[in-house]
Amino acid sequence: MSRETYQKNLREIQDEVLVMGSMLEKALALSMQALVKRDLELAKKVVDDDNIVDSKRYEIEERVLDLIATQAPMASDLRILLATLSITTDMERMADHAAGNAKIAIMIGNEPPLKPLIDLPRMNEKVINMLRRSLDAFIKHDAEAARKIVSEDDEIDNLYDQVFRELLTFMMEDPRTITRATRLLWVDHNLERTGDRVTNICERVVFMVTGKMEEMGVSTY
Repeated sequence: MSRETYQKNLREIQDEVLVMGSMLEKALALSMQALVKRDLELAKKVVDDDNIVDSKRYEIEERVLDLIATQAPMASDLRILLATLSITTDMERMADHAAGNAKIAIMIGNEPPLKPLIDLPRMNEKVINMLRRSLDAFIKHDAEAARKIVSEDDEIDNLYDQVFRELLTFMMEDPRTITRATRLLWVDHNLERTGDRVTNICERVVFMVTGKMEEMGVSTY
């Protein structure tokens, strides 16, 4: 393989990470839309489409491993490929969280709403924004941008705590709300974990650029 072809393959792999990221953004947005609008058909579509995200991850991994095996990349190129393997794993798990929230929307079905959903959509929007920017930092090899994104995870954690306390209050004041509140707690938990996985992506970006692993948040595995 010529150097030109090798570099082309390397760029294509990074482009495919963006494609997977776009698929993930869509899954996150639609799962929340299904939950808020009680759209069971949309929720089922999110669950079904999770297999497509899984397939994209495996496709990228195969290309990465093939390039490592056949070209023995060194230094910065190897770090790009290793970061890619880690990032796609985290994105696949984030898609699982989105599918999990869609399944919860199906479980809730047409039950009377416990409360207007305000903070959970806010969390979801923040997570999507952080994800999009973390992948932009990956493509641009921007370690400083990645570090800044990690600092914003506190906003997700604060919203998580706020929703948790509010739902706990519902359960304590009226035990009849326990089932509905518990399901929303699962959504809250999934979104908080999704934010943690964005932190994982940012850590891999910093590693890719600097060659040093920095634990900048609470990693989720």
